[in-house]
Amino acid sequence: MISRKPADAELDPAEKHLAPQYAARFLSVPVPRSELPEGELRPEVAHRLVHDELTLDGNPTLNLATFVTTWMEPEARLLMDECLDKNYVDQDEYPQTTEIQDRCVHILSRLFNAPPDEAGAGTATVGSSEAIHLCGLALKWRWRQRRAAAGLTGDRPNIVMGANVQVCWEKFARYFDVEPRLVPLTADRYVLGVAEALALVDERTIAVVGILGSTLTGQYEPIAELNDALTELNGRTGWDVPIHVDAASGGFVAPFATPDLRWDFRLPLVRSINVSGHKYGLVYPGVGWAIWRTEADLPADLVFHVNYLGGDEPTFNLNFSKGSSQIVAQYYNFVRLGRAGYSGILTGLRSVAAYLAGALNETGHFDVLSDTGALPVVCVCLRGDRPYSVFDLSQHLRQRGWIVPAYTLPPDAEHICVLRIVVRESLSRDLAGHLVADVLGAIAYFERAGGPAAQAVPTAHATKGVC
Repeated sequence: MISRKPADAELDPAEKHLAPQYAARFLSVPVPRSELPEGELRPEVAHRLVHDELTLDGNPTLNLATFVTTWMEPEARLLMDECLDKNYVDQDEYPQTTEIQDRCVHILSRLFNAPPDEAGAGTATVGSSEAIHLCGLALKWRWRQRRAAAGLTGDRPNIVMGANVQVCWEKFARYFDVEPRLVPLTADRYVLGVAEALALVDERTIAVVGILGSTLTGQYEPIAELNDALTELNGRTGWDVPIHVDAASGGFVAPFATPDLRWDFRLPLVRSINVSGHKYGLVYPGVGWAIWRTEADLPADLVFHVNYLGGDEPTFNLNFSKGSSQIVAQYYNFVRLGRAGYSGILTGLRSVAAYLAGALNETGHFDVLSDTGALPVVCVCLRGDRPYSVFDLSQHLRQRGWIVPAYTLPPDAEHICVLRIVVRESLSRDLAGHLVADVLGAIAYFERAGGPAAQAVPTAHATKGVC
């Protein structure tokens, strides 16, 4: 994040130095906040200084805003500790780590039903954001190659996707000069509409993006329907527009919870998939995966070869150095859990999500917008006109430690304001019951007070009207 901290000259003198809770008894000289100290500290004192500040962070267990894994087994943490000093890019020095990454790619290729005669092509990434950039680049390169082979220009590429895409897609489009064509949402459709998407496709479209698990509502987009409609359009026009599936959240849910759902490489037009290992892959942040249907879907001139680390090492990543810990932790989960383990965990999470959706709906205060048959996510909006908003509820819940985000949906559904609860392993059925009770307590507070009273509401949302 870009730092916007004031210069030291603008700070109150008392704010220029750290004021720790317990470590102060061991400090003989002040420690500046934003300058390098002149001397050294004992390790336990330095640890305490940082530890004291981190107690101000929220409790990860009660952070229902994040999809990111906040708990792993001690054995997984031990493996990660053992790999902290291994730079994954040094494949010649750490060949077994490379072998483990390749096994993960093969496992995911099989999980996503890549053609059985293909070995699988893919790479570990730093989350799905990097995976999306890499898959997008491959799509752009293949489109330019097709255009060049037909004697056509390779300028002005575009990509079609719903307005509900995660911000990393907007970054890809801007960073790599691809026109984003966004399908607006509506008051009753919070994901991509197939007909609306196809209306934006033309000969310069590098791909249509389908999302397996919208960040906003947890819903799956109709990828099989999109494949069929786009197949008909390609056949009629002579185009070759593929599909990329953003399975950042759903790629580790659908194969275990709804294995018969056709969204992956079983659909002929799906050429690449990104998935986040640090979401429902159950690994600490940050690890993602970019998986291509076949090796031919990854243009060879995007892969670089270096030899200055000891041997010929192919690399296709935006960054060079990368930690090995999360890759090893992903493989640990694969061998530790298997299909049965992942299926059991995802079944349990969806059960908690179904309980929450039902309990909140039965209060009479909320309408449920999410689909309990998709991600274990509960997205609700307030029912009817009220003197308080979902933003007021979100702020009030923080008093009990809960972090439940409130936000507006994208155009043209920005008048709809929602609360979203992401169900992870750390949210047990018991905790979910406490959350429902605290939500009802917040509503009772506002109704007694006739509104939010002095409750702080983010200024950015103060003009959203019906929110």
